[in-house]
Amino acid sequence: MIDGPANSAPSRRGLIIAIDGPAGAGKSTVARHLAERFGLLNLETGAMYRAFALKAQRSAVAVDDAVALSQLAAETTLALEPQPDGNRVLLDGQDVTALLRSPAVTDAASRVSVHPQIRAWMVRRQQELGSRGGVVMEGRDIGTVVFPHADVKIFLDASPEVRGQRRFEQTGTTASQHTHLPDEVAKELRARDERDRNRAISPLRPAEDAVILDSTYLTLAEVLDHAEAIVREALAR
Repeated sequence: MIDGPANSAPSRRGLIIAIDGPAGAGKSTVARHLAERFGLLNLETGAMYRAFALKAQRSAVAVDDAVALSQLAAETTLALEPQPDGNRVLLDGQDVTALLRSPAVTDAASRVSVHPQIRAWMVRRQQELGSRGGVVMEGRDIGTVVFPHADVKIFLDASPEVRGQRRFEQTGTTASQHTHLPDEVAKELRARDERDRNRAISPLRPAEDAVILDSTYLTLAEVLDHAEAIVREALAR
């Protein structure tokens, strides 16, 4: 049996920055930058879903089999160890960081994440990881579900075409699977957006008090500057 997320509000002992948005919007890059700039831990929650999806693949558990996935989750341990160059992801004690960016794992992560019991299990673990504050957490539902009381909420977005190009540049030459063209990656992202935005539990959407940051026509430096300004304005208040 997988327990649901904790109902209590997170500890206010440290700053909590929530960054949400669709795949390929640049959440990881922004989160790493803000963590370094403001002296916070960067916890990439999407990596947790990818690690669990990897375990489902290794265990030959179908991504649409909610019962089997729930049973698998009950015997799974996930941990994030922040490092200077990003998180070290441990799956049942094994470092699987280098295995989590393949197209197959990324797609499977999107599919396992639609199951309510899996999301409840993940949310509880994510709340535990960030309960002391002093963190930047990025994902799909950090500001709406995991930490609705976060001090700063940013919803990072961009057009599917731009996100597809970025994702292609990130993984196109290193993916263990066949190399996709940018327009194929954009098509996959649209399909993933559809699943994320229309799932019954924790659909992808901006929190009511989130600041929308559309990076479609911005350079990376401009995006980082805007994100910093959002945090500094919130701290000033």
